[in-house]
Amino acid sequence: MSVILNVNNIEVIYDDVILVLKGLSLQVEEGKIVCLLGANGAGKTTTLKAISGLLKTEEGEVTDGSIEFLDRRIDGLEPEKIVRLGIFQVMEGRRVFDELSVEENLIAASHTQKSTAKMKENMELVVSYFPRLKERWKGLAGYLSGGEQQMLVIGRAMMARPKLMLLDEPSLGLSPLLVSEIFEIIKRINEKEGTSILLVEQNARMALNISAHGYIMENGRIVLDDTTEKLKNNEDVKMFYLGMTDVGTKRSYRDVKHYKRRKRWLT
Repeated sequence: MSVILNVNNIEVIYDDVILVLKGLSLQVEEGKIVCLLGANGAGKTTTLKAISGLLKTEEGEVTDGSIEFLDRRIDGLEPEKIVRLGIFQVMEGRRVFDELSVEENLIAASHTQKSTAKMKENMELVVSYFPRLKERWKGLAGYLSGGEQQMLVIGRAMMARPKLMLLDEPSLGLSPLLVSEIFEIIKRINEKEGTSILLVEQNARMALNISAHGYIMENGRIVLDDTTEKLKNNEDVKMFYLGMTDVGTKRSYRDVKHYKRRKRWLT
C-alpha cells in the first residue's frame, strides 16, 4: 500500500517562541484510516493544521522537517492550494455557516468544482450518506442539532472530493448514539469512496475500532505507534486511553494521580 501522507520530523513554533511539535513523524497509507490520540494539549490539532496549512492563520509555522502529500512537499503552501491538491480539514467544534442554509453551506464548499453538474453530483453523494440533511435542506444551519451540524461539516468536506480528510474530534459533544452513527458513516466513506482519513479523537475506543493504525502523542511528540489491534492489547493504552486495568475492570483517569510513562514510551 502506498503512502499518501508523510510527515517527517516536523517542528512547529507559534509566535516565533512557543515550540509545540518537537520532531513529530507519522504516515497515512492510501485508503486507510489512521488515528492520532493523546491528551488535551498534546499537539494533535496543531498537527492537523500543519498538514492543512491553517497554522498561518494562528501565527504558527513549520520550522523544521517536511510534509509530503502524494510525494509532493506541501509545508509552506497556502491552505487554498492544499485543498485543491486533495486535503480537507474538518475543524473541531462543528463550524457551520450559521446563517446559511444546509444547501448554501454545501455550495460554499464546492469552490474546487469546475461545473454545476459536478457540484450537484457531489450534493447527491452527501445526501446518500446523510439523508437527514435533505430533510433540513432549506433550513438554517445554525438551527440544526449538534449531530446534524457534524453531518453537515463532514458533508462539506465531501463536496471537495478530498483524497485525504483530516477529522478533528468528530464525536465532541455528541450523545453516544450519535457518536456511533457518525463513526459508522466515517468508516463507510473510507471503504466506499476510498478516502484516506487522519482522525484526531478523544474517544480512543471508537477511533481504534475503525482505524488500521494509531499514533499516540504526548507533549508534542509521538510516543507510541502500531496497528490498532496491537494498541488495543497494549497494557499502557488499555489503562490510560481505554480506562481498563489488566484484569479488565474499569479505571477512571481521575484515579490515576500521577501519569507515569512506561520506559518504552520514552524511547
